[in-house]
Amino acid sequence: MAHYELIVIGAGPGGYEAALHAAKLGKKVAVVEKREAGGTCLNRGCIPTKTLLHSSQIFHDAKHGAHAGIHTDDIRADMTEIFAYKREISQKLSSGIESLFKTAKIDFLRGTALITAPGAVRVTDAEGGANDYTCDDILIATGSIPSRPPIPGLEFAMTSDELLEGCDHLYRSIVIIGGGVIGVEFATFYSDLGCSVTLLEGMDRLLPNMDRELGQNLALILKKQGVQVCTRSMVDRLEQTPEGIAVHYTAKETPGCAVGEAVLCAIGRRAFRDGLFAQGLTPETNGHGLWVDEHYQTSIPGVYAIGDVSSPVQLAHVAAAQGAACVE
Repeated sequence: MAHYELIVIGAGPGGYEAALHAAKLGKKVAVVEKREAGGTCLNRGCIPTKTLLHSSQIFHDAKHGAHAGIHTDDIRADMTEIFAYKREISQKLSSGIESLFKTAKIDFLRGTALITAPGAVRVTDAEGGANDYTCDDILIATGSIPSRPPIPGLEFAMTSDELLEGCDHLYRSIVIIGGGVIGVEFATFYSDLGCSVTLLEGMDRLLPNMDRELGQNLALILKKQGVQVCTRSMVDRLEQTPEGIAVHYTAKETPGCAVGEAVLCAIGRRAFRDGLFAQGLTPETNGHGLWVDEHYQTSIPGVYAIGDVSSPVQLAHVAAAQGAACVE
């Protein structure tokens, strides 16, 4: 049974930064990850959406370049190629992180982690084979996944993870539930490409967690691009109709309905710790994830947590900073 000084569970920005920092300090480190290195940020978040926005911006600028003497009457957006470009960028960066692990002599263990006891982790691979490892400390950096609240008919909607898998055609219309960062990014992407977009937000403005001026100005920009922005609109239910997926909502006590070929549910993310602890291990939680003290230690001695799984601020740079601070 291999023994490590630190086992990091999750190879996202928090996990891989913590692992690299620990290795730099001379620790014997292993990282457990069941998906691609880089986590949500590199594979299902920041980087893929920015890549898509780069493609849509090129299309939008070319399409509207007549005032500057640029005429592209036969321009078209190939969705298969756009998403292939997105995958290429993510895979290149993910491979780069694996190379950093090799250089730092960090063991990259592919599989699903189960914390069986303090200082003990079982890793099950895709074929079902399991290996047990011991360690001095465990650092949980399992991140977050899209939230799916109990709204009737929400099974007809996609999450951002599912949408980023790609589609071979451009939707004629899409309804986006949630006017936060994720919803606004996809609203921009699809409106740039000429798709009819309806954006529903329950709060009184877009980007409700940021400065008011940002959300207000962004709403004006999106409306100018043709996006139908509906704030103070609470979704009641979804249903499949011959015209598409109907999203029924209430805006200022007035019922409304938006219909789209596709619907994206982008109303936040939740801490991911499903199946992480063996029976009998029950760490304390708080309103957003695992509870940790000022040293990032959970209620289980020797088990630490950083990033989205424990932090109320779900940002890659926060996770990376917490990872380094926790290792120190």
